[in-house]
Amino acid sequence: MSSNSRPPLVGILIPAFNSASWIAATIRSALAQTWPRKEIIIVDDGSTDDTLAVARSFASGQVAVATQPNQGAAAARNTALSMSQADVIQWLDADDLLARDKIARQMAVGAGPRTVLSSAWGTFLHRPATARFSPGPLWSSLSPVDWLVRKLGHNAYMPTATWLVSRSLTNNVGAWDTRLSCDDDGEYFARVIAASDGVAFVPDSRVMYRMSGCGRLSHIDHADDRKLTSLLSSMLAQVQYLRAIDDSERVRRVCVEYLQRNLICYYPRRPDLVAQLRELAAELGGRLEPPRLPRKYDWIRPLFGWEAAKRMQAVGPAIRWSIVSRWDKMRASRDGVTLSAC
Repeated sequence: MSSNSRPPLVGILIPAFNSASWIAATIRSALAQTWPRKEIIIVDDGSTDDTLAVARSFASGQVAVATQPNQGAAAARNTALSMSQADVIQWLDADDLLARDKIARQMAVGAGPRTVLSSAWGTFLHRPATARFSPGPLWSSLSPVDWLVRKLGHNAYMPTATWLVSRSLTNNVGAWDTRLSCDDDGEYFARVIAASDGVAFVPDSRVMYRMSGCGRLSHIDHADDRKLTSLLSSMLAQVQYLRAIDDSERVRRVCVEYLQRNLICYYPRRPDLVAQLRELAAELGGRLEPPRLPRKYDWIRPLFGWEAAKRMQAVGPAIRWSIVSRWDKMRASRDGVTLSAC
């Protein structure tokens, strides 16, 4: 990403909020990067636990730590970026981990400044060694249009830490949207990719993505109006970014499918937002149908209503996740893997 003989400086930017249990391991994974030139910037977003103290224990010439009143992840990322002198930006959430050669393998591709680099990612709970890497529809090198079509068409996701973006492209797309409390990363990287020359996927570059359950920022609570409104704003923005570079029939069809898939988040409790989605679908030449629940939950709807049925649909996975998480935590303790160093 640079024509200079000196290796580019990579900034590893970490927003943190109440992450005391995880952030030490995250910082160690950043420090362990084999790429020779790096800076690490941690911005504590008004944590009420020991996150700031843990982060400050790593402060050095290579690791800068700042704190600010709680404003949200997007604001913390903007602060970190304003402090960075880096040529290339690596975003890293405070509970995720980078493989030692993650950045080096991506930089070895030698991509131009307008090409975005992505990596493979695997999910884990408490033991990084058990991370499961399951290829998805975005695990490919793609044009901006094709990447966004796959993203919306499959409702697919790439964690924040998978990306490596040049500073020039980062500056070109502007700041993270601080109005978004949910899916701010979906909106931001859709904006980055729409402005890029394309995505280069580096399969042997890896990220370990910690599954921290329903408390995770990306979890959607269907009763949380702030998150629902944020998700809607992000969805509308992503549709807009895609249509700005390609407004073909294929794109419009995929956008309608994307809206249909997410309609259940709002139906029927928020008829105002449902109407907004239906209006956009009509503009795209499509029509949104009432959402459908899986058969094992749909019987609840006529007896107790939509919200009860949707809550029950969420309860099962939450219970299973809690059981699996507790078991994995016990295994981690037995294996001598501490939460702060796993």
